[in-house]
Amino acid sequence: MASNLSIPRPALYLGLSGLLPFLAGTGLHLASTYSDGIDILTCYGTVILCFMSGVLWGFAARDPNQTNHLWAYAFSTVPALWAFFATITPGINLLVALLLGFVGLLALDWLFAHRGLAPPWWMRLRILLTLVVVVCLLIALLL
Repeated sequence: MASNLSIPRPALYLGLSGLLPFLAGTGLHLASTYSDGIDILTCYGTVILCFMSGVLWGFAARDPNQTNHLWAYAFSTVPALWAFFATITPGINLLVALLLGFVGLLALDWLFAHRGLAPPWWMRLRILLTLVVVVCLLIALLL
């Protein structure tokens, strides 16, 4: 019998498969001087930050004690707003903005898990996925 901390297989497999564009973008960036790798990383990273806002909104919405949870709805919009403003701000390094966005998202994941809004296994999955994303973005930034 699986424990409450075991990541459900569908969540793990789909989460890991969601890393493929990050890995492909990083690999393409390393393999050539062409900007396709950076384009993949920035486009997909922006999409995933927005997607994760929806996940956090879902955690806020499923809370049976809806009193005093304005914070959860408000914080759930932060990753999408971060991604939006990063993409429209002239002169910003979008890779840096995404890197900071994913680190901030992990902090929000922890807050939602700590407040009991995320499943018990959530942080195990999010730390794993965020680690890979951050490494991909760092490689693209540094090489």
